[in-house]
Amino acid sequence: MKFVDIKNDIAFRKIFGNENKKEILISFLNAVLDLPDGKKIKTFEIKNPFQLPEIKELKSSILDVRVADQRGISYIVEMQVEEPDGFEDRVQYYTAKQYSSQIEKGEDYPKLNQVIFIGILDFNFFDDDIEYITRHRTVNIRTQKSTLKAMEYNFIELKKFDKSLQECNTLVDKWIYFIKNATNLDVIPQDVTDEGLKLAYQDAYKHNWTKKELEAYDYASMRKQDERGKTDLAIKRAVKTAKQEEKIEIATEMIKEGFSIDKIVRITKLDIDFIKDLINEMKNAH
Repeated sequence: MKFVDIKNDIAFRKIFGNENKKEILISFLNAVLDLPDGKKIKTFEIKNPFQLPEIKELKSSILDVRVADQRGISYIVEMQVEEPDGFEDRVQYYTAKQYSSQIEKGEDYPKLNQVIFIGILDFNFFDDDIEYITRHRTVNIRTQKSTLKAMEYNFIELKKFDKSLQECNTLVDKWIYFIKNATNLDVIPQDVTDEGLKLAYQDAYKHNWTKKELEAYDYASMRKQDERGKTDLAIKRAVKTAKQEEKIEIATEMIKEGFSIDKIVRITKLDIDFIKDLINEMKNAH
C-alpha cells in the first residue's frame, strides 16, 4: 500500500474537498479547533468542492478549502508548502474578504458570521513559539479578553511536529501525523479508529485513484519541484553576483594601493583582461 503526499495540491483538495466524504473535514476541523460537544461541527457546505483540473490549466494558486457549518460559521483551510512574500498580510486580507463578502451593500451587519482560518504550513512561521498549533484572536491588551471575535486564525506548523506514531495519543496529533507522514507509510496505523481519519487514509491510498487523478497529482509534484528549482537557481545566481561584486571591490582597492596586475588576479581570481579594463576605467574617471 502506498499513500500520496497530502501536501500535494491535488491530494489536499481531493481529500479535504470531497463533498461525498464530509466526515473527513468534519473530523479534522473538530480535532484541530478542539471544539466541545455542544459546538462540534455536524455538517457544512463546501464552497469550492474538489474538481479534477485539466493538466494544462493546473496553475499555482492559493490552495484552500472553504466551508460554512450549520451555524453559518465559515472556515478556510489552507495548505502552504513554502512561505510566500507577505504571507501574514495576505492571510488577514483573505480572511477579512471572506468575512465582508457575506453581505451585500446596505444589508445589516448582524448577518455577518465568524470566519475561522486554518493554515497548514510546511515551514516555521512563528520563531518565538515552539507549539505546532497556535490560535490567534483580537484581544484587549490589558485584560487579554477577546470581544472582537469576527475572525480567528489557527496555524499548524508541520516542521514543529516531531512526534512518532507511538507518541500520537490525541486525534489532532494523529491528523497532523497523517498530513506530514502519510506518504512514508505502507499501511494505515492500527490505532486509527476515527471514521473521518480512516476515510482520509483510504482516499490517500494511490490504488484508489483514477489514472487521470494520478497524472494530475504527478504533474502538480513536478511543477512544485520546478518552482523550487527556479528559486534555488535564483539564490545561487544572487550569491554568485554578490561574490563577484565583492571581488571587484577588493580589486579596486588593490589598484588604488598600487598592487601589480598579477597579484590582483591571483588574489581575486578575476580575469586579467577584466582587471586591465577596470584600471583603464578608473584612470578615465579621473
